[in-house]
Amino acid sequence: MRRSGRKDELLIAYFGQSLNGSALEWYTRQDPGRWYTWDDLAQAFIGHFQYNLEIVLDRLSLLKLEKKPAESFREFGFRWREQAARVDPSMRESEMVDYFLQTLEPTYFGHLVTSVGKSFNEVVKMGAMIEEGLKSNKILSYSGLKATTQAIQSSTGGVLGKKRREEVATVKASTWNRLPPKPSF
Repeated sequence: MRRSGRKDELLIAYFGQSLNGSALEWYTRQDPGRWYTWDDLAQAFIGHFQYNLEIVLDRLSLLKLEKKPAESFREFGFRWREQAARVDPSMRESEMVDYFLQTLEPTYFGHLVTSVGKSFNEVVKMGAMIEEGLKSNKILSYSGLKATTQAIQSSTGGVLGKKRREEVATVKASTWNRLPPKPSF
């Protein structure tokens, strides 16, 4: 932005082109006519987004971050790492890996728990590989296994369970009929 030669109109125009997400949304809802100088825009922007500087994340808040359903493992890792960079006091790399692993669902945790001591980037790469394995059914999902097990267990009370009870009753009845007659005295 220094190439603009401190021309306020160019600085304001370039600034708008450099934004994305909520900052771009805020910028497009503003009336540019109220900014006469670059400092006017800068003050308005800082005033609106000051809360980002005041909210200091802690380690506990990192544990509450979850992977969104439509989010890839790599995207989640980058989003999580971005938030970890805001924690005060700063986290060591090994501490980040430990906290990140604790946020993962059981399938990922089970496969990545051995990655303690590796860099955060290596853990994210390994997680992306696990994600591909899950998608291609080369790796079984713990949550999928749990859901299947629960479905099987709950079905014993349904039609399958009724059929099983009927089979047991039939076996009991057939063995009852085969017993030798009781001697009479």
